[in-house]
Amino acid sequence: MSGSMQIELDHIYNIDCLVGMRQMESESVDLVVTSPPYDNLRTYNGYCFDFENIARELYRVTKQGGVVVWVVGDATIKGSETGTSFRQALTFMECGFNLHDTMIWCKDGGGAIGSNLCYTQNFEYMFVFSKGKPKSVNLIYDKQSKTYTGKQQTVKECRGGGDKGDRGLTTLTRREFSRRNNWWYLVPNKQYGSGIHPAIFPEQLVADHIKSWSNEGDIVLDPFMGSGTTAVAARALNRHYIGFEISAEYCDIIRQRLEQTKTLFDM
Repeated sequence: MSGSMQIELDHIYNIDCLVGMRQMESESVDLVVTSPPYDNLRTYNGYCFDFENIARELYRVTKQGGVVVWVVGDATIKGSETGTSFRQALTFMECGFNLHDTMIWCKDGGGAIGSNLCYTQNFEYMFVFSKGKPKSVNLIYDKQSKTYTGKQQTVKECRGGGDKGDRGLTTLTRREFSRRNNWWYLVPNKQYGSGIHPAIFPEQLVADHIKSWSNEGDIVLDPFMGSGTTAVAARALNRHYIGFEISAEYCDIIRQRLEQTKTLFDM
C-alpha cells in the first residue's frame, strides 16, 4: 500500500475516494461501476470531487484488462448542455483507457428533464472504458430474434487463438441474441420510492454490468458508493466489493441495505 490504511475487501469506507484509492495497490481492481455527482444535476450533500485525479487513480488501480463503467449525464445551463460527459470520456482516454463502448441507459418511466424547446431527455451515458483488451466479456443473451421461425439459429464464438477464417471457432446454437447497447430500466425512485438518496442506481443495471464485465470472485470498486447498490449487486453475484462514500449519512444507508438484502438477481 502507498499509505498506512489497510484497504479490505467487502468493506465501505466513509472517506473521500481519492484518499481511499491512494491506499490501494496498483492494478488491484477487476471492475469499476459508478456514477459521479455530475454537473448540478445532483445536490450531493454539498460535496464536490476532483475528477482529473480520480480518473488517473482509477487507471492506476484497474487491472490490465479491467473495465470501468462510468454512468453520467449532462445538465442544461443557459440553453446549452454542458458536454461534461464527453470531456470526462476524453480525459479517461488521455489517461490510457480505451473507450470500449458508449452505452445508453434509457430511463423507462423517466423523462423529467427538458423544456418545450427540445425533446424530453430520458437517458444517461454508460461509458465502458477498458485498460487494454477486456479480459472478461460475458455478453447477456436475452434478446429474442424477431425473425426466428423455429429452425436452429447459429452463432460463431471464438475458441482459442484462431485469427483467420474459421480456425479457433466453434458453432453454437442459440434462440436468443445479445442485447444492443441501449438498456432500459425503471427510474429507481419510481420503482422503490424516493427519499433515501438523490440518484439511486437501478439495481438490475448494476447487476447486468457486473455480470457482463467480471467473473465470480473478482473485485468490484465503486468510488461514489452512494446508496450502496454496487455493493449489494456485487455481493449477490459472488464478487468482492470495495466502496468509498464521503457522506456518513449515505454510509448508514449502505450498511442498512447490506444487512437487509440477500440475493436479488438472477445468476
